Amino acid sequence: MTDDAPELRASDADRERVAEILRDALAEGRLDMEEFEERLEATYKARTYGELTPITRDLPAAAPPAVSLRKPPVDSGGWGARMVGGDGSSSWAVAVMSGFQRKGRWTAPKRFNCLAFWGGGDIDLREANFADHEIEINCVAIMGGVSVTVPPGVEVVMRGIGIMGGFDHREEGTPPDPAAPRVVVTGFAFWGGVQVEHKVTKAERERLKEARRQEKLDRRSARHELHAARHEWREQRREERDRRRHGHH
Repeated sequence: MTDDAPELRASDADRERVAEILRDALAEGRLDMEEFEERLEATYKARTYGELTPITRDLPAAAPPAVSLRKPPVDSGGWGARMVGGDGSSSWAVAVMSGFQRKGRWTAPKRFNCLAFWGGGDIDLREANFADHEIEINCVAIMGGVSVTVPPGVEVVMRGIGIMGGFDHREEGTPPDPAAPRVVVTGFAFWGGVQVEHKVTKAERERLKEARRQEKLDRRSARHELHAARHEWREQRREERDRRRHGHH
């Protein structure tokens, strides 16, 4: 990664570091109240480093950097830990006038074969481990259907054939996470269908919901901070005018 990555998303910690620099600059008289308010508001609205970095660019070099454009390497979503190798905990499933499920904590093999005849199958990889970085799910759907659910970031490739049925290609081409596995869906559908959907887990949905709630609270806190700082500045100005007036007398 280069040092210039303005498109990278800024974190709450990055925004708080910039806000702290602005408070110090206000206290030292480097910024007046109007500049402080404008920059603090821009800080809490910033979503990327490209928006955040310029806010403190003209402040002294002695101040800590607003943001670091070098993120430490992370194991994207823990993918490395989920590549466990081996044969997989289940390699086939059949649904004849019935249904099957593979979901939760299980290990998807290099090749998973399934048949749905007048029935349906549900293959959920959101919490699964993987026997390889690329796995194949071979589906035969005859007057039935198979649904494959994968977590965000997983690359999906559809290679099945449909006759009076089909393979859903809507999720194909979604930008993948380089560390995530690749899922190749093959097979045959006759008067039936195979569909793939990218979807987060319930726990992840709750985490995202909580993050949005926290973001609203942070914005509200920032507005309160602006009002408090403005009030304090006005009080200081009023006291200063009073001192000057009494000094002239």
